[in-house]
Amino acid sequence: MTQILLFIAGLLALTVGADVLVRGASRLALSFGLSPLVVGLTIVAFGTSAPEIAVAIDAALAGQSALTLGNVVGSNICNLLLILGIGALVTPLSIAGQVIRQEVPVMIGASALVVVLAANGLIGQGEGALLVTLLVAYLVFLVRQSRRASRSEQARYGDLPTTSAGGHWSLDVLKVAAGLALLVLGADWLVDAAVFFARWLGVDDLVIGLTVVAIGTSLPEIATSVMAAIRGERDMAIGNAVGSNVFNLLGCLGLAGLIAPTGLPVPAAALDFDLWVMLAVAVACLPVFLVRREIARWEGAVFIAYYAAYVVYLVLDATGSGALKTFTTAMLGFVMPLSLVTLVAVTVRQRRNGRTR
Repeated sequence: MTQILLFIAGLLALTVGADVLVRGASRLALSFGLSPLVVGLTIVAFGTSAPEIAVAIDAALAGQSALTLGNVVGSNICNLLLILGIGALVTPLSIAGQVIRQEVPVMIGASALVVVLAANGLIGQGEGALLVTLLVAYLVFLVRQSRRASRSEQARYGDLPTTSAGGHWSLDVLKVAAGLALLVLGADWLVDAAVFFARWLGVDDLVIGLTVVAIGTSLPEIATSVMAAIRGERDMAIGNAVGSNVFNLLGCLGLAGLIAPTGLPVPAAALDFDLWVMLAVAVACLPVFLVRREIARWEGAVFIAYYAAYVVYLVLDATGSGALKTFTTAMLGFVMPLSLVTLVAVTVRQRRNGRTR
C-alpha cells in the first residue's frame, strides 16, 4: 500500500512540477535573451536529467554498474522514442533548423563516443573526466551562441524585453527551482515503488535499469515535454529530449566513471546490444528530422510502438522465452521494412503535394 501511495504521489508531483517548470523556463528565456530551444537544451534538460544523475552516482558508488549504464542507455532510448512520440501525439512537433544542423549531430557524436569508450568493457576515471569536460564546453558554447543571436536580433529590430511579463526574473528562477524540485521528488517516489515491484518479481539490475528505472527517471522529461507541447513551446519539447540525452551521456556517465573508485564496468549484454540500439535510434532521428522537419502524429505513434517493441524484446530475453526468435524475425523481416517504406511513401507524397500548390 505504501508503494502504491508513493506511485500516485509521484505522478501528482510530476504533473505540477512540469507545469511550473515550463512556465518559469519560457519566461526566463525572454528575460535573459535565450531562445526556448536553448533553455530546453540547458536549464530544462539539466533539471529533468537530475534523477538520472542521482541514480547514476548512487549506483556507481554502490558498485551497481549495470544499473548505472542501463539507466542512462534506457533513458536515452526512452527520450527519443517514447517522449518525442507522446509529444507528437499531443501536437505535431516542428523541428528547428538548429536541432538538425547542430544538436542531433552532437547527440549522435556523444552516443558514438560512449560506445567507443565502452568497447574495452570499462569507463574509467580519465574517460569520465573527458565526458564531463565535453559537457561543460558544449554548454558554454550553447549559451554564447544564443547570446550572440539575441544581440543580433536587437541590432536588427531594436531593444528586446529584458524582464519577463508579469514580474521580476527572480520569480521565474524560483518557479524553475520549485518545478525541478517537484520533478526530482516525484520521479524518486515513482522509481522507488517501481524498483521494489520489479525486484519482487526477480528482474535483474540491467533490465531494471533499461526499463523500470529508465522510464521512471525519464518521467520528468515526459511530463515537461508534454506540457511544453500543450503550451505551444515545441522547441522546448524537442530541446528537452535531445538535451537530456547529451546530459545523460556526458554528465551521468562522466560523473559515474569519475566518482566510481575503480571506474564503471560495462556489462557484456549492454555492449553487445543495448548501446548499439541507443546509437541506432540517435542516428535514425537525423534523416527523419532532415527529410520531414516535423514529427507528425502518426510518426509519434510509430515511435511509441518501436519503444514498446524494444521493451518486449528485453522482457522476452530476460525471461528466456521461446517467443524471442519469432518476435525478432517479425520485427526485422516485416515491421521495420514496412515502417521504412511508409515513411518514404508519405515523404514523397507530401513533396509532390507541395509542388502542385
